[in-house]
Amino acid sequence: MQEKCGVVGISLEDRAAARPLYYSLYALQHRGQESAGIVTHDGFQQHSHVGMGLVGDAFGPEDLQQLNGTQGIGHVRYPTAGSVNAPCAQPFSVSFKSGSLGLSHNGNLVNADEVGDQLANLGHAFTSDGDTEVIAHDLARNLLEEDLVRAVKRTMSRIHGSYSLTIMHDDTVLGVRDPEGNRPLCIGELEDGYALASESAAIDTLDGELIRDVKPGELVVLHADGTGYDTYQLVQAENTAHCFFEHVYFARPDSIINEELVYEVRRELGRQLWDESGIDSDVVMPVPDSGRSFASGYAEAANEDPNADGVEFAEGLMKNRYVGRTFIMPTQDERERAVRMKLNPIKSTVEGKTVTLIDDSIVRGTTSTQLVELMRDAGAEAVHVRIGAPQIIAPCYMGIDMASRDELIAADRSVEEIRDEIEADSLSYLSIDAVAAALNQSKADLCLGCVTGEYPYDIEGETTDREVDRPSIGDPQLADD
Repeated sequence: MQEKCGVVGISLEDRAAARPLYYSLYALQHRGQESAGIVTHDGFQQHSHVGMGLVGDAFGPEDLQQLNGTQGIGHVRYPTAGSVNAPCAQPFSVSFKSGSLGLSHNGNLVNADEVGDQLANLGHAFTSDGDTEVIAHDLARNLLEEDLVRAVKRTMSRIHGSYSLTIMHDDTVLGVRDPEGNRPLCIGELEDGYALASESAAIDTLDGELIRDVKPGELVVLHADGTGYDTYQLVQAENTAHCFFEHVYFARPDSIINEELVYEVRRELGRQLWDESGIDSDVVMPVPDSGRSFASGYAEAANEDPNADGVEFAEGLMKNRYVGRTFIMPTQDERERAVRMKLNPIKSTVEGKTVTLIDDSIVRGTTSTQLVELMRDAGAEAVHVRIGAPQIIAPCYMGIDMASRDELIAADRSVEEIRDEIEADSLSYLSIDAVAAALNQSKADLCLGCVTGEYPYDIEGETTDREVDRPSIGDPQLADD
């Protein structure tokens, strides 16, 4: 089950963790709008509250008052196909012989069914079809036989795929990042404790200071008294597989991921977009909100280019923030109507001008077609479309509910065919090489599966771009220590 989510974990010296966790989840709300939850521990017992909807809907004042304890973890969950149900809401909690366990997961395992089947044969009963529960059951089983660090290492040797986890074992909070570091996770210092979070923006919200990213394959254990943390490098992979789409779309612009400020990366992607496919036009405008940083960098590069005529950067589309996501509308007609409800052109910016629209991606093509039509209806003489990422030609198996190949407009169409489909005067995407350059990373250290069709993990029916040492899920024995 694919999940683009936000996770957080906090350990404080002598202050209740519930409200800081609640504020952190607000900071990560963009990563998940389906459900929100918090698990805390007061030194004697675990407390949990999980609710459907946005953070503000999932929690009331009385819910936070009942979440006692100075340590806790939290989760916000993104709605994915076939997964809109309460049993999949997180953190997932379980009590067992060796104590209590809570687990929040961002990512997607590609061998969850295999591990789950083995655990079921050993007598484990599952309440959902989510891979988070598989991880929790496997870890709980290992904790019956091993200390915390060795139990985590054993679980990491059995699960395969993308995961950033915050875990609560009794009153101990820990964070784990998969060996390829596909999903982000960072450590921050607070005035009276420490925090783990999917993005540094959550730490900023708590007036904390970012320390660093959790390293791929690393376990971070926060001290139960909030005074420090310990780290253990449990697995070392030859290459990472950082998701480039975190920088392109998912993460907040004010977050620092893999030591890069997302806002500046997006501006650099925009500058690269001008260098590769810039076209003279009267006005450059972003598709709000994600296209704004790209358009800013694109326009800056255009105005610095001595061979260009210069361009105006303008907000030509106004966004109605009270309209929901367009792809959940049940019919195509309603999806198209929702685009017009959500975005409205400023005619004085558009009328009689050539326009370059900057967006982060084209998935199905429905929104892009509607936007081009909106520009023409507002009087644009020409509409050029520039995309700050490569063509999305394949689905994501690493935690993003992107689309199937049948739904992806670029899966079986050339750029020219897509341009014709969305009725733009010109269309260009950013190259994969430019993305790697903007992120200051080698292509070998990025997950580019959705734009190449080759994945950094061994996925049934797909090709991989690297040698993959897929873990055995036989009767588990601890890997070499």
